[in-house]
Amino acid sequence: MTWAEIYTFTLVASLLVMSPGPNGLLIAKTVPTSGRQAGFANIAGFVAAFYLHGALSVLGISILLVQSALAFAVVKYLGAAYLCWIGVKSLVTAFQNSATAPAVTPAKRTRTLPKAFVEGFLTNALNPKVSMFYLAAFPQFITMGESSAASAFFLVFLHTLINTAWFTLMILLLSRMAKATSSQRFQRWLKGITGVVFVGFGLKLVSLKPSL
Repeated sequence: MTWAEIYTFTLVASLLVMSPGPNGLLIAKTVPTSGRQAGFANIAGFVAAFYLHGALSVLGISILLVQSALAFAVVKYLGAAYLCWIGVKSLVTAFQNSATAPAVTPAKRTRTLPKAFVEGFLTNALNPKVSMFYLAAFPQFITMGESSAASAFFLVFLHTLINTAWFTLMILLLSRMAKATSSQRFQRWLKGITGVVFVGFGLKLVSLKPSL
């Protein structure tokens, strides 16, 4: 693996991490109500899922998901169902909050750290797009041979560093705006937008087809 390949992979991974998606929305929903530590637990879940996808790619199981229509469909619909479930739950909460008195103060920790970790993990582990990213990226940046597995996990490590840096910045920004982001009106709008977008991601995922 050359430095040019590493730089190119870093650029591609950075653009994917920084593009709007379920991870950013999950962080934006978690930090204002559950705190900075819960946001970092989300990130830990992201990282664990990346290493899972990296290991599956190295073992060739992710290729099976792309080549097997049944296996791909199972993972796809599980992921879509999970995203839609998060979206519907956020919408229900937003509508419930709109019917309550405005003096209600959001709880400072509505998620335990294990729950935040699991949410982050499932958001990525059940997303076949992540598997397809690894399947599309690895063959372009890895020379097959004795060190191919080590190279693959090095790329996963780079991906996790970029992901951690980007979402840590997001957590710190949200924490500095804690007073504004913890207001009931902001929370209601955030939950509503989160709900619509997550349901949209879930429905979009249903139409996803292997393109490799």
